[in-house]
Amino acid sequence: MRGLDLKQDELFSYTTLEQRIPNDHPLRPLRRLVDTVLASMDRDFDGLYSRRGRASIAPERLLRAS
Repeated sequence: MRGLDLKQDELFSYTTLEQRIPNDHPLRPLRRLVDTVLASMDRDFDGLYSRRGRASIAPERLLRAS
């Protein structure tokens, strides 16, 4: 079963990651591009996972982390 791509906004911090990274940081446009590409692959990811069983880590999260 494919896990959801959920984001934890707060975990022991009062400042989000978005607030810590400057708006003009060079990785911001890359992140938007990667998110768009991964969203377009949603149907492909769904086909790779069973509908039964325990949810896995969302493949989008794994790919973004690498």
